[in-house]
Amino acid sequence: MVKVTCLGAAGSVTGSNFLVENPQGKRVLVDCGMFQGGKRMELRNWREWDFDPSQIKTLFLTHAHIDHSGRIPKLVHDGFRGKIFTSPPTAQLCGIMLLDSAHVQEMDARWQTRRNRREAKGEINPLYSMEDAQNSLQYLVPVERDEIIQVEDGIRARLRNAGHILGSSILELWVSDGRQEIKIVFSGDIGKSNQLILKDPTEIFNADYLFVESTYGNRLHKSFDESKAELQEAITYAVSHGEKVIIPAFAVERTQEIIYLLGEFYRQGKLPDIPIYLDSPLAIKATEIFRQNRKYYDEETMAIVNHGFDPFSLPNLHYSASSADSMAINEKRGSAIVIAGNGMCTAGRIKHHLKHNLWREGASIVIVGFQANGSTGRKIVEGYKTVKVFGQDVAVKARVFTIGGFSAHADQNDLLKWVGNFSESKPRVFVVHGEVAVCEEFAGVVKERLGLATYVPRWREGLVLKPKEFIAQAPAEAEVPVDLRSDMLSAYADVERHLTALREKIAREENRARITDEDIDRLRYIQEELTQILP
Repeated sequence: MVKVTCLGAAGSVTGSNFLVENPQGKRVLVDCGMFQGGKRMELRNWREWDFDPSQIKTLFLTHAHIDHSGRIPKLVHDGFRGKIFTSPPTAQLCGIMLLDSAHVQEMDARWQTRRNRREAKGEINPLYSMEDAQNSLQYLVPVERDEIIQVEDGIRARLRNAGHILGSSILELWVSDGRQEIKIVFSGDIGKSNQLILKDPTEIFNADYLFVESTYGNRLHKSFDESKAELQEAITYAVSHGEKVIIPAFAVERTQEIIYLLGEFYRQGKLPDIPIYLDSPLAIKATEIFRQNRKYYDEETMAIVNHGFDPFSLPNLHYSASSADSMAINEKRGSAIVIAGNGMCTAGRIKHHLKHNLWREGASIVIVGFQANGSTGRKIVEGYKTVKVFGQDVAVKARVFTIGGFSAHADQNDLLKWVGNFSESKPRVFVVHGEVAVCEEFAGVVKERLGLATYVPRWREGLVLKPKEFIAQAPAEAEVPVDLRSDMLSAYADVERHLTALREKIAREENRARITDEDIDRLRYIQEELTQILP
């Protein structure tokens, strides 16, 4: 028998991490991502590992997004010295993304330490350091896709194109149970069909067990033409009011797609003569990596290149590499398009642009990617009238455009089409990489429409896989570390004080209509904080 323990992206979108073990004691990891989306979820990044990192000799990395790669430096810091097999573009992208993530960890730790000192509390260490991130890069082993490799006794693997971001891969894993091989397929994140720049996901037809993502498993994207028209509308709206178009975008793939489309608008004479700022050092570096990897482009993108155009360049595009460049953008009045990270509005330079523009009625905020539960971007999408930016309430007066057609994730139809290729081999389908309700809904749809048996694993649940059946093993309970429990209780007390104050204000008001919209939004914010903080 073979065992898979779901240590991340089970009942959540982020934190991808799966431990695969065979009866001979060989253990490999699939992904090692960071948990994102609210305090409670992010506390998981600080937990002790459910295994000894020094005993793991192989890690497969499906792609470079931080929710799949972001804890690799911590893994190495804690003893991992094995090989990290991944595609060549993913190895290149990790070279910039893990260092950027470490920089964010260090900055957040310094900020929290300064805050703690004012409250006579102790120093905060980062999850990992720049040195840890740099050290982890030496363990990356680039392998070309579509080639079967022997990685451990009784374990073979092959990476296939996932079509999600540059270098993203599906993992085929053949694991011997001592008598026969069990084939497990991990989808990673599957791209939608006919998306910009990249080739469509590879079709796979055989598996005993399939772990499939479900990020958008309960919905359909808008058509691509509708999405392009909506982006055009967002630009026209802001320009007509003399305000800016603010686009929170992930540095890899989404940023390049937006630039690609703006280039298309320019060549068609549809782009206003306004400056375009790429305000993300990480995205600037990632764009150069895209230029270096033309072999992975689809036919349409190569046609643009062959006609003498750079799909990632246009005359009014300015790279804002330094902090001074970034600050200068908000000092300039008038219309502009600002593409900045990060994509969920939880960190990075986008927060400064939201602070300066979110409250402006003529501005456009363009949401073009998935927003995790608890993130600032999710609250903007859900219609909160105020959101927290740098600890202050900022009114949401700008017009918000949520454009799902630019997502790099497959929607329900694309996922069903891809999973449908396995109809003859009839694998057991484990639905992961989605919020709980989404996983359960998509699992039901797969069962109903494709006739495949499905299961939604829980976080830290073990799955014992046999050739024809599996056994689920409930996760062991884990204590919350004392220092984290103390921080959580302190945060709870702070929130409870705010809630009490608001209740007292409501009780004092004889005319309930005098309670402002901001008060109600504050209550919603407090309720959200409670759900994120409490264990």
